[in-house]
Amino acid sequence: MPSAMHDHTVLPPEETESLTRLLAVVREEPRGALVGPDNTRLELPVEAYRVLRDVLEAMAKGLAITVVPQHTMLTTQEAADLLGISRPTLVKLLEKGDIPFESRGRHRRLLLTDVLTYQEKARRDRRAELDALVEEAGEHDLYTTTATPRPAR
Repeated sequence: MPSAMHDHTVLPPEETESLTRLLAVVREEPRGALVGPDNTRLELPVEAYRVLRDVLEAMAKGLAITVVPQHTMLTTQEAADLLGISRPTLVKLLEKGDIPFESRGRHRRLLLTDVLTYQEKARRDRRAELDALVEEAGEHDLYTTTATPRPAR
């Protein structure tokens, strides 16, 4: 059985009604199984089931899906790409101790789980900061103050 260990994108089908029906069933079940042509039934691990459910949801909405295999141990460049930041910025985070890493000779390696944990924490922190800004703007009535801008000169 050939292995597809490269990035690839799958476009949604033109007709998504069958995906929508399948998704209704998948949402109700906590687990799933694959049934082969010879009726061999293989139980899916929870993680695989969740990935398939997410794929079905996106495709039912008409979205394309890109599958990108990831190693569980990342280089600094791979981690920076995943986080959407430059490698020097990532190195600063590592040196501050924001993300754990291990050194292999002169090279740093990061666990994918640590990078994803940092990414989620950064998202929560940004959301909390935005919520605080919105609350402060409401307290100071900045929404009505800036609703009609003053003419310049």
